[in-house]
Parts: sequence; structure tokens; C-alpha cells
Amino acid sequence: MYEVSSFRLYLLRAMYLLVVVGLGIVLWPDIIHHSKPWGLMGGTVMCMLAAFSIMCAVGLRYPLQMLPVLLWEIVWKTMWLGIVALPQWLAGHVDPAVQGQVFDCAFVVLVYIAVPWRYVWSHYVLKQGDRWTIGSSRAASAGPKSSMKPA
Repeated sequence: MYEVSSFRLYLLRAMYLLVVVGLGIVLWPDIIHHSKPWGLMGGTVMCMLAAFSIMCAVGLRYPLQMLPVLLWEIVWKTMWLGIVALPQWLAGHVDPAVQGQVFDCAFVVLVYIAVPWRYVWSHYVLKQGDRWTIGSSRAASAGPKSSMKPA
């Protein structure tokens, strides 16, 4: 299996820290001091981003174990840029709200740079997946069978 360098681990930690600090400055004051109820979408987005920032805080300690959080970030931002922003840009109808979101999502480039792609390939593509059946886990965890029968 591919071993991730210390430099790459620190790069991942820097990415997690960027998210934690960024959302800590922008998002958490609104969560802690909100005075009126949020609407459905606004509240959903706030809670999802808060959860994301907490998971990134865990990523500071466990950068490889929390890597799926950054992969999720890559997937949704890349999808949004390709499915929402790009068609509007090609049609020449980019409003200020979309422009702001494009700016925020463009930072996904930093995540692409920080992710150890050989590790992702070896651990999420090449590595055998977890078992699907319960029976095989009992046999594996029981160890070698003893010749003695229970009384």
C-alpha cells in the first residue's frame, strides 16, 4: 500500500485548518447568536456546514481517516460548478449570487492539491471492500477451530 509523506499529512491538516478557521469566522457566529428561526434551506445549509467544520476539526488529528470529508467537498463543489455555474456562464446569465458561489467553490482547487491521490487510489479503488455477509465475520473472528468439543 502507498504510504503518505509527512509533508502531505501536514498539507491535509492545513486544508482542514483552513476550513475550520474559515467556517469558524463566517458561520459559527451566526449559529451561536442567531436570533430568529432559519428557513428550511438556510437552516439545512447552516447545519451541514457546521457539521462539516466539526468533521474537519477531527481531520486535524486524523487527516487520512477523515479524507472522505474532503472527497465529499471535492465532489459537491465540482458538480455544482459543472452543473449549475458552467451552463449559466456559457449562456451569459451569471447573476451576483452565482458569482459569489463560484468564488467560494473555486477554492476546491486547494483541496485537489492537498489530497494524496495515490493513497485515494490504493485505499478506495484498488483495496478490497468490506464484506457484505455476517457469516464470514464469525468464522474469521473465531480463529482456528479447536479439536475439543464444549461440554
